[in-house]
Amino acid sequence: MWYLYVVKCADKSLYCGITKDLGRRLYEHNSTKRGAKYTRSRRPVDLLFSLRCKDRSESATLEARFKRLTPSKKRELLQSKNDLLRYLGRDPGHTSMP
Repeated sequence: MWYLYVVKCADKSLYCGITKDLGRRLYEHNSTKRGAKYTRSRRPVDLLFSLRCKDRSESATLEARFKRLTPSKKRELLQSKNDLLRYLGRDPGHTSMP
């Protein structure tokens, strides 16, 4: 099982990534050198959104789609998780999020 996730950094910027283990990855972002270089200088990070994906390919495709958005559009869609799910091509009624 793979996940697409979005975190908010301490400087209010957003970071999007994919992982097989969401808890481990959040720990890495906040506490270890294994966190992304981008987030290491912007700790702590808080999980804003996660989406379960069927495989790495799907999660990478959705990550690329999200990363193409402007920062303002990302924030707008994150305010309405149903709109974000629709943008990512998912049915809001059949998805788990934090």
